[in-house]
Amino acid sequence: MSASGGTKAIVAALAANLAIAVAKFVAFLFSGSSSMLAESVHSLADSGNQGLLLVGGKKAQREATPQHPFGYGRERYIYAFLVSIVLFSVGGMFAIYEGYEKIKDPHEIEAWYWPVGVLVFAIIAETFSFRTAIKESNQVRGTLSWKEFVRRAKAPELPVVLLEDLGALVGLVLALVGVSLALATGNGVWDGIGTLCIGVLLIVIAIVLAAETKSLLLGESAGVDEVKKIETALVDNDTVTGIIHMRTLHLGPEELLVAAKISVQHDETAGEVAAAIDAAEERIRAAVPIARVIYLEPDIYRGSGRPTPAP
Repeated sequence: MSASGGTKAIVAALAANLAIAVAKFVAFLFSGSSSMLAESVHSLADSGNQGLLLVGGKKAQREATPQHPFGYGRERYIYAFLVSIVLFSVGGMFAIYEGYEKIKDPHEIEAWYWPVGVLVFAIIAETFSFRTAIKESNQVRGTLSWKEFVRRAKAPELPVVLLEDLGALVGLVLALVGVSLALATGNGVWDGIGTLCIGVLLIVIAIVLAAETKSLLLGESAGVDEVKKIETALVDNDTVTGIIHMRTLHLGPEELLVAAKISVQHDETAGEVAAAIDAAEERIRAAVPIARVIYLEPDIYRGSGRPTPAP
């Protein structure tokens, strides 16, 4: 994922959520709808989340230091994980609390045109934000399905924005249904039920985000296609005759570490082996540009037949 594509989607979501949060809160003040209050807090939390993603992207650009020799690329994963925590607590748990209170003590919605009008406006604005996220994601997801893209993407920003925007749109529909039923029946319990549904939705999305970003924080290997490219580039069938074992690790979304033990001809000189390693590193970087940190250990393979390629 290009950094510019992720930033564009984040900024579009931030602008939409700030405008929507203000509109929803005004609607709550005039109507007393708990769905509007829950949705305004949801949009405010989303705005804070986009701010976290922007901060994480900025911090990840810092140069490596002696204390952090591999750089700060994983800052983006840390801030994406914080997003899931905010979405769970500030968004989901607050909505469930507010929905419970409204069901326990229901009251009619006043000035119905405020919540309905704001919800329609919010759906339009969120659709624009969601469309931008989809457009930017389509440029990098290739042939992956949307589920596979969210699970396999090494850059967290677009999956986070996609899930947030999807949750926001579904939440707005739930709020509109809850408000509409409360107006049609004169029973404010429906408004509370809609708010509870919004809370459950946000918690589910937060759990999915937490699971995916946790995997990135623990350290994920390169994708299958990248591993195959590295293996092909590494072996020249001259000095480097095979791969004894290999490991890859994402130091950040756009920085990959490659460590491999390679088999070399037993009669090669040290100078020839060193030259072959340098050439192998150049081939790897040409095949997979994000492979920026490469460690190759030469060895004489003593097994029978050719070395087994890395899994």
